[in-house]
This record gives sequence, structure tokens and C-alpha cells, in this order.
Amino acid sequence: MLGDLSWLIVRFFGGFWSFRERMLSQQRGNLRYRVLRAIYYVYLQRYGAFISHSARFGGEPCFPHGIHGIFVAGNARIGRSCVIFHQVTIGANSLPDSKGAGSPVIGDRVYMGAGAKVIGAVSVGNDARIGANCAVSRDVPDNAVVVLQRPDVILRTSKPDNRYFRWSPTGPVFFDDGRWLPEKDPKVVERLREAL
Repeated sequence: MLGDLSWLIVRFFGGFWSFRERMLSQQRGNLRYRVLRAIYYVYLQRYGAFISHSARFGGEPCFPHGIHGIFVAGNARIGRSCVIFHQVTIGANSLPDSKGAGSPVIGDRVYMGAGAKVIGAVSVGNDARIGANCAVSRDVPDNAVVVLQRPDVILRTSKPDNRYFRWSPTGPVFFDDGRWLPEKDPKVVERLREAL
């Protein structure tokens, strides 16, 4: 209910970024600011996101797939014209004995692929690219590209068992074409008893 109401309010103000800018333009601590900030966080929760009100942006970023699952820590700084895909984390390292304690500084025109993580007091230079699912914990220079190593493809001669199992009161069941079916093979049941 609150999520739906926050969605309507944010839309009324012209969308997420316009609403954020309106909220931040208010005097800190006054009632209007506190109400808008509460609506802001309810709206983010609706999308499984957290973009701290204290995170600083040089300009409006591009969210190609919306703000789904995006996390931006307080005190993070993000430059102008950045592209931030879903499930990206720009997170602080708050471990007091860590060399990388602090929040990231992201340059201008940085492209961050789905699931990318930038953690701690690292600097990502202008025009850098962070590939999907990359975890960055050290500085990235201007114009650099960060990618994961290519995954290994393991060829098999037999078909793998890719069924998804869970335990039920009657024993292990697997998902098949929209239904949960009981496993009948005693060897599989015994292996699942040890695993689940």
C-alpha cells in the first residue's frame, strides 16, 4: 500500500530523479524534507534499491533497467552521465582496520554493467567501463575496462540432472512444468537427504 502510494507521489513529481532533486533542495531537518525523505525510501524499497540521500551525483545518471536492486552508499560520489545497470552496488567499506575503508568516487561517463560491485575508498576514472558482475576494490584509471576472466565451458558426454529440489513433509520434491513432484529414486533421495 505505502509502496503504491509512494510510486504515485514520485510520478506526480516527475519521476525518481526529479523527486530526489526536489527532496534534496529542501532545508534539512524541516518537516517537508523529512516527509519527502520518508517517501523516497519507501519508493526505493519497492524496487529493492537503496540510493542514499547523502550520495552525491554530478548529474542525473542513466538507469537503463530502472533502479532495481541498485545500492549506493552514503558519501559515495558519482560523476556526470554515468550508466548504471540493475543490481549494481557502489558500497562503502566500514571496517575500521581495512586499508580500503570509505566510499567510492566514480568519475564522469562511467559505464557499470549489471551486477557490478565497487566497494570501499576506490576511485574509478572518467570514461571507464566496469563489466557485468565485476567486483572492484582497487582504483581504476581513466578509460580502463574491467572484465571478468572468461568462464570455462565443461563439455559432458551425459546429460546433467538440472532439476530443482526442495524438501517437503513427504520427502524431496522437484519442480517440473509448473508442478512439484516427489522423487522416487532411493539413491537420489538419500543424496538429497544429506544435502538438504
